[in-house]
Amino acid sequence: MATKDPTAVERANLLNMAKLSIKGLIESALSFGRTLDSDYPPLQQFFVVMEHCLKHGLKGRKSFLSYNKTIWGPLELVEKLYPEAEEIGASVRDLPGLKTPLGRARAWLRLALMQKKMADYLRCLIIQRELLSEFYEYHALMMEEEGAVIVGLLVGLNVIDANLCVKGEDLDSQVGVIDFSMYLKNEEEIGNKERNVQVAAILDQKNYVEELNRQLNSTVSSLHSRVDSLEKSNTKLIEELAIAKNNIIKLQEENHQLRSENELILMRTRQHLEVTKVDVETELQTYKHSRQGLDEMYNDARRQLRDESQLRQDVENELSVQVGMKHEMELAMKLLEKDIHEKQDTLIGLRQQLEEVKAINIEMYQRLQGSEDGLKEKNEIIARLEEKTNKITTAMRQLEQSDNDLLTQTRTIAVSLVKSASSDPQDQYKLVKDISF
Repeated sequence: MATKDPTAVERANLLNMAKLSIKGLIESALSFGRTLDSDYPPLQQFFVVMEHCLKHGLKGRKSFLSYNKTIWGPLELVEKLYPEAEEIGASVRDLPGLKTPLGRARAWLRLALMQKKMADYLRCLIIQRELLSEFYEYHALMMEEEGAVIVGLLVGLNVIDANLCVKGEDLDSQVGVIDFSMYLKNEEEIGNKERNVQVAAILDQKNYVEELNRQLNSTVSSLHSRVDSLEKSNTKLIEELAIAKNNIIKLQEENHQLRSENELILMRTRQHLEVTKVDVETELQTYKHSRQGLDEMYNDARRQLRDESQLRQDVENELSVQVGMKHEMELAMKLLEKDIHEKQDTLIGLRQQLEEVKAINIEMYQRLQGSEDGLKEKNEIIARLEEKTNKITTAMRQLEQSDNDLLTQTRTIAVSLVKSASSDPQDQYKLVKDISF
């Protein structure tokens, strides 16, 4: 028996886990509510499974200390391939609590799920296999068909809404372990799950029917208005048709009268055929001309009726165009009102800021005037102090000079006293030395 390729088995296992995780997440979200938060266990397991799928076959990159494997590299590449992903990349890099590339990749996955763009981002990534080969081995899940299948399954997540708080969550130190017990359920739980799915489907159908009913009511109201307008135009056409019928009846009476006259003329011509042959031919020509005029009038009436029908169709088309233009104008008026309110709020804020800046300028001007007055006073005090310092310096110099003169006079007097007091030179030297000290 031939052994299977371990990498193929790993890809199959990850694909099955992704199927179970996405299916369970969608079914549970439809059963208990479409809005999910960060503490929802199926949602946490989904992120763990996606992390394992993205890590499969990832090449090791040599860092300063050792080799590391991170999925932030290929996810960061999405910005170059999909311009709309630049905003999510900038948001992840601006988050203050993220310190590792793995934490940034986890935050990226959560933001992509909230934007309902995870399938689109990863689809444009797996298409560029030449660029992915820089990050993944050739046998990696993202390089094989299993990656495309998982991206296709991710489209189903667009039916749910996720409300995740990424800013305060510790994404760097989380341990990504798949909890298989969530997907090993007994028959009773499966039955309850199926019933919940059926109930959710019935509720969805009810909501769809209600929405369809609302749309039909709006359509019926618009149709009623169109019917009213058409009835008005129809009454006008009926009146015109009645007038045309009256004209036709008159023409038929005239035609009948002409026919009776023709019969009388024929009877007279039969009686007086030879005598009034020329007169009969003249009357016959007159009758033909009158018959041709009647046919022309009948054709004109039919042509007018056909034109009125075409005019009615044109009026209906014009009415539908006018209704569409009315809806577009109402939408444009709402957008203009919203823009005007926003600009008014901005103008009020700018006016408040201008008043605050004016108050600050006045306060700064007052402080500047006070500081200038204080500076003048301090300059005057410094000038007085310098004058006093100069006087004190001069006095000290005079005192030092007087002290020196006094010391010289004292030494002279002491020497003279020593000389007069003792005749021994040694005793004189000692006395002079003591006096100098």
